[in-house]
Amino acid sequence: TRSPFKASGIRLGTPAVTSRGMKEEDMEKIAEAIAIVLNAPEDEAEIAKAKAIAQSLCEKYPLPY
Repeated sequence: TRSPFKASGIRLGTPAVTSRGMKEEDMEKIAEAIAIVLNAPEDEAEIAKAKAIAQSLCEKYPLPY
């Protein structure tokens, strides 16, 4: 309900995702990792799970340069 000029949340974009060649199912994994961190910010085992998801995606889709 706020103006776009008033910061009030998190904005997620997809340029980094698409430039690596990721698809919709990969974005679902990214959303899973984000949810893990937001729901358990103090749980080291859960954070490790989110990091593993991110690492796996980065290895599967390395930067193109």
